[in-house]
Amino acid sequence: MSFWGSFWDIIWWFLLAFVFISYLFALFAIVADLFRDRKLNGWWKAVWIIFLIFVPFLTVLVYLIARGSGMAERSNAEAASARSAADAYIQQVAGTSPSDEIAKAKALLDSGTITAEEYNTIKAKVLR
Repeated sequence: MSFWGSFWDIIWWFLLAFVFISYLFALFAIVADLFRDRKLNGWWKAVWIIFLIFVPFLTVLVYLIARGSGMAERSNAEAASARSAADAYIQQVAGTSPSDEIAKAKALLDSGTITAEEYNTIKAKVLR
């Protein structure tokens, strides 16, 4: 009987593929969490890795049960840190607010560096 011989063989193959891929996602998430956790001693990290190698499915279940809530907290903290870093970078690159740009243009107009027409152009561009 060939591999694709029956409908149930196909369903069984897809179920096994799904379980294996789910296991890989959990495994990578656990390894990433182990190295992200600053409170866990290096020796305990090594013990978890050794158990992940030799008793993989049981270790994944135990880790998710025992340290799942901390795993979520560390993941949320990492996401918040990345979000704040991205926001700070965008703020730095984007420059100042429109009111600051208009105030700078007004100061240039008052000092005579630019004309009233140039000031109005800058103001219109900033307000768009």
